[in-house]
Amino acid sequence: MLRSAVSGVLALLAATFVTASAIAQEKYPSKEIHFICSFPPGSGADIMVRFFADKISRKTGNVIVVENRPGGGGMLALTTTARAAPDGHTILVSGGTAAAINANLLKAPPIDVGKDIRAVATVNKIPFVVAVDGKSPYKSLPELTEALRKKGNKASYAFSNPFSKVIAESYKTAAGLQTVEVSYKNAIDSLNDLASGSVDFAVYDPTMALAQQKEGRLRLLAVTSGERFRPTGDIPTFKEQGVDIDLLGWWAAMVPAKTPDHIATTINRWFADALADPETAAFLIRSGADVLVMSPEESNRYFLEDIQTWARLVEMARIEKQ
Repeated sequence: MLRSAVSGVLALLAATFVTASAIAQEKYPSKEIHFICSFPPGSGADIMVRFFADKISRKTGNVIVVENRPGGGGMLALTTTARAAPDGHTILVSGGTAAAINANLLKAPPIDVGKDIRAVATVNKIPFVVAVDGKSPYKSLPELTEALRKKGNKASYAFSNPFSKVIAESYKTAAGLQTVEVSYKNAIDSLNDLASGSVDFAVYDPTMALAQQKEGRLRLLAVTSGERFRPTGDIPTFKEQGVDIDLLGWWAAMVPAKTPDHIATTINRWFADALADPETAAFLIRSGADVLVMSPEESNRYFLEDIQTWARLVEMARIEKQ
C-alpha cells in the first residue's frame, strides 16, 4: 500500500514538473526584449539592429528595445550579453565575425566568448571595403598601395571594429606596408580625418560606406570578398588588384550560452521569418549584405569554427594581443 502511495505521489510530481516546464516554455517572452547593439546610434550597425528589431517586433507583437553598448570594439556588448540572464530577453545582434575576432585579441578577456556566448541564428553575410576620401587622388588599390609604400610609417589607416583591423593588417602584410593604425569609436568619427588627410585610408562596413559614397564623401577601392559581391556592385576585389584577401563577415543573433534550446529555436524562427520577407532581402542588398539563414545548431557550430579561423588569421596578420 505504501509503495503504491509513493508511486502515486512520484507520478503526480512528475506530471506537475512536466506541466510547469510546458507553462514556463509558453511564457517566453514574458517581458520586453533587449537587442544589444555593439556600436552607437546612427552607425551602420545601429541601422541594421534597429531594422530587425522593428521587423521582428511587428511580426511577433513583442516589445523590443535597442540598447546601444559601444566600447572595446564590441567586447562591452559581448560581456553585457554573456552576463545577462539566460532567458532570451537579452539578444546581441552583431557581427559573429567581430565576436570571433574579439575572442582572439585580448590576453585576459573578461569572458570566454566561445563558452559564454551562443549563436542561435545567422542574419547576413557581408564583406568590408577599403575606402579613401572622395577627393583623394587614389583611384585604385594599386595607386593607394604605391603611395603608402612611399610614406612608410608616416601613413595611417582608420578602423573602428576588430574585423576592419584584421583586414587592414592583412593588407599591410600582403603589400609590405608600414602603415600605422588609428582607432575610432565608430566609423563616422573617422570621416573628417580621412577628408583632411590625417589618415590615408579606412576599412568600413559597406552599410555606412555605400551611403557615404553616394554623398561623394568616400571612394571605395576594394571589397574583401573573393569575387565581386552583388550587393556592393562594381567595387573590385582585393584579389583582382593583386592582394590575396578573401574574407566575408557575417552577422548573428547571440545569447548567453546557457539559454534553453526552446528559446534558441524561437529566436531562430523570428530571424528566419524576417529574412524570408522580400523587404528584408532588399534592405540587406542596399546595405551591402546578403541573406544568411542557418539553424540554431548550424549557427553556433559556424560561430565556434569562426573563432578558430580568426585565431589563425589574427596570428597571420601579426596582431599582438592587448
